[in-house]
Amino acid sequence: MHNRRLQLSREEMRALGYRIVDRLVEHLDNQTSQRVAAKGVRAELESRLRESLPEEPASADDVLKQLDEDVFSHMLHVDHPRFFAFVPSPGNYVGALADALASGMNPFVGTWLGGSGPAQVELVTIDWLRQICGLPDGAGGIFVSGGSVANLIALAAARHATLGDDTAHAVAYFSDQTHFAVERGLRVLGFAPAQLRRLSSDDRFRLVPAELERAIREDRAAGRRPFCVIANAGTTNTGAVDPLPVLREICGREGLWLHADGAYGAAGMLSGKGRALLDGLPQVDSLALDPHKWLFQPFEIGCVLVRDAGLLRSTFQVRPEYLKDALPAEDEVNLSDYGVQLTRSFRALKLWMSLKVFGVSAFREAVDWGIRLAEIAEGRLRSSGKWEIVSCAQLAIVAFRYAGGEDAVNRRLIDRMYDDGFAFLSSTILRERPALRLCTINPRTTEADILETIDRLERFAQLVA
Repeated sequence: MHNRRLQLSREEMRALGYRIVDRLVEHLDNQTSQRVAAKGVRAELESRLRESLPEEPASADDVLKQLDEDVFSHMLHVDHPRFFAFVPSPGNYVGALADALASGMNPFVGTWLGGSGPAQVELVTIDWLRQICGLPDGAGGIFVSGGSVANLIALAAARHATLGDDTAHAVAYFSDQTHFAVERGLRVLGFAPAQLRRLSSDDRFRLVPAELERAIREDRAAGRRPFCVIANAGTTNTGAVDPLPVLREICGREGLWLHADGAYGAAGMLSGKGRALLDGLPQVDSLALDPHKWLFQPFEIGCVLVRDAGLLRSTFQVRPEYLKDALPAEDEVNLSDYGVQLTRSFRALKLWMSLKVFGVSAFREAVDWGIRLAEIAEGRLRSSGKWEIVSCAQLAIVAFRYAGGEDAVNRRLIDRMYDDGFAFLSSTILRERPALRLCTINPRTTEADILETIDRLERFAQLVA
């Protein structure tokens, strides 16, 4: 007979669970000896993984073996201590087990009726993030998949609060360093490309207040409706932070919503240096941040915070007749009323458990260390004399380029580092020229990892120049 109940025996469940836990421990405990990245060839992966729909069962051992050989061996290890590309996702073991626990218990966190305990944990954890970021009482939000959806939900609240959901002739403003998710989110919300003002940044890659004020004046004179400014609280390119206090003044004077994209950078509020760079963050109307970045959680967990949490409910709440039994009492909260998802997983559990098990002081030290590592990298690059610093270390990102060759040298260095496998970093374009960047937010990265990575960069640069 087939296993129509889809149920393993107690002994089988334990054996498989131990196998998976052992595999996770092996991965996390031996990362430094592993390659950072390996990209599969599509034709080869097709031949290994393409198969007919499996009618008959396979042994769990065979399935795990195939995962090891054909799946997990072909990927970027974004939690590796020497993964410096894009924005890493360092993760942690407690968070990983919390995800397994949440999947196994499988709570529905869309309504209070469905999961009041998990919903309360989310409310508490959201409030912890509110406190970290300095937002006032009355601010709140929800957990989502990541920064793209967090920005989308915040901008939907801005559209509702300032425009009454009428997008006609409305205009949003942001710098040329803003993440593409913001522009995509605005398009999803019904704004045409002509309604989006992408303004040039200054020599420190920040939004220029005078340029913003000029654009607002021009749009008002043309009969358009400025409604929102999107500020960066740590850009992906350089870690730059837009001048939030000045932007707050402009938005207050002009009656505009001020949203901050702090997908990775907002966590810098845990650090003294980070708080100084993020001056003014507590005054924004909404904020996007990703705990799966600098708060060391596994994918996926993003977060949106809104200064007036009730605006999320007024933006998204719909009351269909088939959910009549799940209508909350006055002191209860249906988190599905605060965003686009009805069915919601228990994303809060991993961050809640991690903060409880390690304590926020450990997170604070980890963020401090990430900032320090970028400063160490900048110091080593400067002392070499072979590198041009394009953007100084800030919020754990430093951008630079090889000074001893053509622009193509910097592009080729990425390929050489990938092939080498010791470390991986990414490139970008700054001021119309390619630049390399290191993002050093993994708390398990050592100073030796940084120095050896730069040594290898220099050796490869001499070979490809």
